[in-house]
Amino acid sequence: MMDEKQLESFIGLMKKTLLSELVLGSIDPADPIRVDETPQGWKLLGAGNYAGVFTHRDYSDIAVKVYAPDREGWESECEVYKRIGSHPAYSMCYHAGEHDGHYYLILKRLKGKTLYQCIIDGVVIPKKVIQDIDEALDYARSRGLHPHDVHGKNVMVKDGRGIVLDISDFLKEEPCTMWEDLKKAYNKIYMPFLSKKTIPVPEWVLNGVRKGYRWMRNSSVIGRSS
Repeated sequence: MMDEKQLESFIGLMKKTLLSELVLGSIDPADPIRVDETPQGWKLLGAGNYAGVFTHRDYSDIAVKVYAPDREGWESECEVYKRIGSHPAYSMCYHAGEHDGHYYLILKRLKGKTLYQCIIDGVVIPKKVIQDIDEALDYARSRGLHPHDVHGKNVMVKDGRGIVLDISDFLKEEPCTMWEDLKKAYNKIYMPFLSKKTIPVPEWVLNGVRKGYRWMRNSSVIGRSS
């Protein structure tokens, strides 16, 4: 946890060195944003369809999520974190605001390895991780949220426990089967064939599986609507 003095100091540093110099590209809403320039002292942790996530070398336990211009979602994500509160499987929002046209959230940084990366590296994914994430998603539902877009790149393993990395879409009410589909693959493919003798899986194989899954899911949606 950050105390008030630390938070104040970090906000000042962020406004002066990150938000004043950061350049985010937002060309097509369907594509991830482009980070054209990351100011000195800051490191880009990742970029998605709405925002870039950064950390500072002197505050390695904090992440700053900065929304790109004209990308929606900041208000929704603020509400999600408000409802989530404090839970071991989720990050925590210390502060949210706007500066020089940049909407941002200051978050507890989650450290670990995504399930996707575990498969690539041949790292064991214990059953407890799946159970932790199930329990975390049930907790989110109890807070009036709707777990959405929960997949292998959005959940992590840290010290043998499961963590949910991205909750920005948890206000969306339309059904999402990604997590249930991932659990089926875990039980029917990973546990029988990969869990006992873990071997690295090339990323191109996982990308092929991901594209095949996306095609099948889109086909089933079209089939149900026709």
